[in-house]
Amino acid sequence: MMNRKEYAQIDETLYIGRLSNGLSVFVSPKNGYHKCCAFFATDYGSMDTRFKFSGNWIETPDGTAHFLEHKLFDMEDGNAITLLSENGASANAFTSTDITAYHFECIDKFQENLKMLLRFVSAPHFTPEGVEKERGIISQEILMDKDDPDYCLYYGLMESLFSHSPLRVPITGTVESIEEITPETLYKCHNAFYVPSNMALCVVGDVEPTEVFDIAESALAAKMMELPERDYGLREPPRPAASRFSKDMDVSLPIFLAGCKTDPVPCGQERLRLELVGALTLDILAGHSSPLYFRLYKQGLVSSDFSASFDVSSGVAYTIFGGETREPERVFDEVNEEIARLLKEGPDTELLSRVKKALLGGFIRSLNSFDAICGNIVSSYFQRYDSFETPEILSSITGSDVAQFLQNSLISDNMAISVIYPKSQQLKEEEETF
Repeated sequence: MMNRKEYAQIDETLYIGRLSNGLSVFVSPKNGYHKCCAFFATDYGSMDTRFKFSGNWIETPDGTAHFLEHKLFDMEDGNAITLLSENGASANAFTSTDITAYHFECIDKFQENLKMLLRFVSAPHFTPEGVEKERGIISQEILMDKDDPDYCLYYGLMESLFSHSPLRVPITGTVESIEEITPETLYKCHNAFYVPSNMALCVVGDVEPTEVFDIAESALAAKMMELPERDYGLREPPRPAASRFSKDMDVSLPIFLAGCKTDPVPCGQERLRLELVGALTLDILAGHSSPLYFRLYKQGLVSSDFSASFDVSSGVAYTIFGGETREPERVFDEVNEEIARLLKEGPDTELLSRVKKALLGGFIRSLNSFDAICGNIVSSYFQRYDSFETPEILSSITGSDVAQFLQNSLISDNMAISVIYPKSQQLKEEEETF
């Protein structure tokens, strides 16, 4: 049985159902559209490396979730991407810190493609030869990432901010960690996390909700299964593990990221509200319509790639800001001075109103993308909130909420900075120091 929920403010309708095996199914009908999009996702990401299942604690190598995502496309009778492509569908997958999702878009043969999606994700086929071949492919990916300045910049900051969190480790793992992955490792993780009650299916397009429900019910296991207990390590202390990371690489100008970790965010609508408060606060602080950005841009200290965001993962939350600049330390200091000013004077009410309208506009525009709708519905479901309630929650946020976020989540003593310098500049600074 599926329940229908209407969202009058954004003119959306969502059908929500739950199978007897625990799978949650969401359908957003788009009558008259030719394209259909389907997401089949599990509440399992790169941070889920330690878990308790069938009475035993299990430690898995870093990068296992990503490795498993790659290998699930291999079926006994071929490769799922190839088979879906031959059937007119464009398919892909991704692994984040928190979830793994498999998705496709198509115009024709939606029912056949949906059955294929449910089949290959739910019926793993791993061989020693296939795992070894994939190990070589992912190893090359990891080595290429190490030469990417943005990659090094980001993980330099994560290692500086966090002492214990698995967020310190890249989603792909390391060359050394994936050497430990075997077919048995993959089967073990699939058995624990790829069960219907730990997964969600979302479909957007001109489809009948009951048809989607019936296909899922006939394609998947019919019983409820055990869910794993997760462990993300020790609680993070307020202070960063290190205040600074730097490296010289082949970049034309320095690039920097600074961040500040804050308390973990609970699941539910409170999480959605805090995420929206964080997004508004950082737009007011450093968005492209903020006084700080205008001043720094006018002085030639930042470019249009300068940005800030509030990010939440399992057991951790943090603010992050940065971009390309010839004077990273000065920009870092300017941001901290602007935080102090906003704490003293409070956010400008007119700017807050403009930023709220812009954020609402961005959310409404995202509803034009079937991919974005599916992704938002699935990820918000795993965090126990309803992303379609964004407009109502956004309208209730006040300047006091922004001030409280500034006070609690942008504490200078809890910040760290990561900088990638041009090789020539690093050499020049070393020579001047000498």
